[in-house]
Amino acid sequence: MILQRVEQAEWLSNAYLIVDRPGGSGVLVDSNGVTEPLVERVDREGTDITHILLTHSHWDHVFGLEALIERFGVPVLAHPLCAEQLDGKVTDAIDDGDEIASGDLRIEPMHTPGHCPDHLALLVDGTDCLTADCLFAGTVGGTLGGGPTGFEDIRNSIMERLMKLEGGVRIHPGHKVPSTIGEEWESNPFVRVWRGEEEEGSEPCTIGPPDAAEREDATLILWAPDYDGGNKAWVRYPDGRDAIVGGSQVKRGG
Repeated sequence: MILQRVEQAEWLSNAYLIVDRPGGSGVLVDSNGVTEPLVERVDREGTDITHILLTHSHWDHVFGLEALIERFGVPVLAHPLCAEQLDGKVTDAIDDGDEIASGDLRIEPMHTPGHCPDHLALLVDGTDCLTADCLFAGTVGGTLGGGPTGFEDIRNSIMERLMKLEGGVRIHPGHKVPSTIGEEWESNPFVRVWRGEEEEGSEPCTIGPPDAAEREDATLILWAPDYDGGNKAWVRYPDGRDAIVGGSQVKRGG
């Protein structure tokens, strides 16, 4: 199997080409506006692209999708909720229990909500998993777009779905660099707290846009690095709600 990643320099979002062998069959996953190296490889090696797969509907993962649809004219597959968001661009819905075949590749969608309700991870041949914006190297996705159950959903998606995969499975996130399930099990700060290996924090903080006049009181449960060089925070509001937010939303010390 060949798996090639291209990263958009500003948003740091990834798009992928997955091929069973040079000159064989494959799929494109997501679109970030800089997919030219992937298309060039497809043309150079004579790859038969059978599908375009989407992990979720957020703009930094579908930017330039129309050009890929026009270029390849193949089915576009995504979760049913993603299809609702993309104005007819998705041709077929996929969900848990389905399998996509492309040559010798076998791809299993995994519904992993939390970051957003329409989110899918994609397990390829049991060895590689495209985790999109659910799980990254060293951090996890934010939950503000995940609805009222966003935090519970992303914790379940990670701990009860992704962390149940074999430790050697390579993960390929929606932003920045790859990792493995085993590495995230051992060192991801969020996973370690969920496992009970680290204690929850109790520092007071406030939450809101950096320039907001009014902010919400909260408790900072975890302050961790993010993929972009900033921070991610797990916070708990006085009413018991938990959320994972970008560090720029957090003023530490209340």
